[in-house]
Amino acid sequence: MSDAVEAEDAVKNRCLRAARVLAPCVGYFVERVSFGAVDDGDCMDVFLREGPHKPDIVISLTYLHHVETGDAFTVQGAFIDEILVEYLPQLPHPWPDDAIGLIDRSADLPELVRLRIAGPSEVDVVASCLTVYTATSDDEASLPLHV
Repeated sequence: MSDAVEAEDAVKNRCLRAARVLAPCVGYFVERVSFGAVDDGDCMDVFLREGPHKPDIVISLTYLHHVETGDAFTVQGAFIDEILVEYLPQLPHPWPDDAIGLIDRSADLPELVRLRIAGPSEVDVVASCLTVYTATSDDEASLPLHV
């Protein structure tokens, strides 16, 4: 595969990998949502926790284009019924039907990623970049290292 093709598919591949990592997070809870600033944009981190037997997850989104969350008190501690990561390609390629109308599309808009967490409260974000960090579970951390 050429470097140009790999670069062209980088955002799409990142979305696919993130979707695979996050699929088992149904049943987790949203522990915390935090917002910040990065370079010339904004960012959002979503912290997921299930308990000591499963690893904590942090989803970091940068250069936000759309954010919808329930009120801060209902999001924190909300149970996750569904978690979805979608690749949103540049024009002229179509977006999934449920993403149409979230933001105004133009030829200048880059490829984007959408994160939607559904449960008693919903988090719906469209961003330029998504990164998923997985911590070691407390159970795994208590095991001796085998070198």
